[in-house]
Amino acid sequence: MNPTSQAEKHPESLSQLLSGFEQSRHRVLGYLDRVERLFAIREPYVMSFVPENTDRFCRLRDEFSRLESTCPNPSSRLPLFGVPVGVKDIFHVNGFPTRAGSTLPLELLQGAEAESVQVLKSAGALLLGKTTTTEFAYFAPGPTRNPHNLEHTPGGSSSGSAAAVGAGLCPLALGTQTIGSVIRPASYCGVVGFKPTYGRISTAGVIPLAPSVDHVGFFTSDVAGAERVASVLCGGWIPEGGPPPMVLGVPQGPYLRETGQDGMRFFRQTCDRLRAEGCELRPVQMLSDFEEIVRRHETLVAAEAAMVHGRWFRDYSDRYHEKTSELIRKGQTIAPDVLETCRKSREQVRRDIVETMERFGLSALVTPASVGPAPRGLESTGDPIMNLPWTHAGLPVVSIPSGMSEGLPVGLQIVGSWMGDERLLRVAERIEGILHRHLDEKQEMV
Repeated sequence: MNPTSQAEKHPESLSQLLSGFEQSRHRVLGYLDRVERLFAIREPYVMSFVPENTDRFCRLRDEFSRLESTCPNPSSRLPLFGVPVGVKDIFHVNGFPTRAGSTLPLELLQGAEAESVQVLKSAGALLLGKTTTTEFAYFAPGPTRNPHNLEHTPGGSSSGSAAAVGAGLCPLALGTQTIGSVIRPASYCGVVGFKPTYGRISTAGVIPLAPSVDHVGFFTSDVAGAERVASVLCGGWIPEGGPPPMVLGVPQGPYLRETGQDGMRFFRQTCDRLRAEGCELRPVQMLSDFEEIVRRHETLVAAEAAMVHGRWFRDYSDRYHEKTSELIRKGQTIAPDVLETCRKSREQVRRDIVETMERFGLSALVTPASVGPAPRGLESTGDPIMNLPWTHAGLPVVSIPSGMSEGLPVGLQIVGSWMGDERLLRVAERIEGILHRHLDEKQEMV
């Protein structure tokens, strides 16, 4: 039995919650009461949050009281007033230790509060707590389980953040992506995941894995809520005016062949639904050098991880998980000129993708968000291969739930152009509406 399915999930999306929170303090307090009850039922099984020594919800209500005293007038309330947020435990947060899923001495891992956390607090968000992560945001799994089936992985490395939103424990959670650690767990846990254009959300105050490709992203329950959060977190946000044209590209070639058999069948069915609703889908030959892109990205991550962890690994190598150690040792063998070539690759891949999108007149690309549903077992966090090229290029990406396969969520990945985050989320919102109509008719698509 899956205990996360036994309690009724709170039906309101993040955008609906925000509308209610703006009107009444009692809406916030009522929501915190419901979350506390869900927390007691689900969190012992999902294990999405780092345990606290204090009473989490007493602390949260105290924080809300202080927040309310600063903005008592509903008409002047902050854009994320009263929203409880989970924060991946590689972000520094005042009053919370940073462990990063590691057993290294705590004093080594502390630092100034992350800029993204400061921005959320300034916008009125409440810190529900730190969410669990794989060790140093790589592949060594943490304790978190998939809220839809406890015997399956929630993904990685932002596993706790995705599972917390998927289990209804919070409507918003911060994560990071260096390969596929926002989009893949969002797909596995049945939530919206957003990874912006590289650099649009500050990584200051976040323990890095590979700074050249580290992205801060987040998880929400709906795309409209993601737009609201993105407008707060992303620098220079300019709302997209009017409905975007729904001309979507489907990559053809070696990249798409990485999808599993069930994942591909599911993706084709999703594309058929989009066509039936008036979207134009154009097959596009691209990423012909996909295997080389993968090699360069993996080389870059290993080399930069070795640099980030140089002193820590020298002194405490015996405390690292085998998977993380293997990455760092590989990185130590990579020559500086090879690393520089891999870094330059990001710009070339980005130019190639953007030029292709412009040539075909595409508003976005659509692909599977993962090779298939979350695999059984907790020893692996799943394969991020479907997310890798877009992370390498630094392009904005959204994953939205597109249905269920044998009781497990499957996501659709939507890729935008460089600095085209605003348009991407508008496209994603229209696709979300189409897919929700079909999901209401039939939950199982495969």
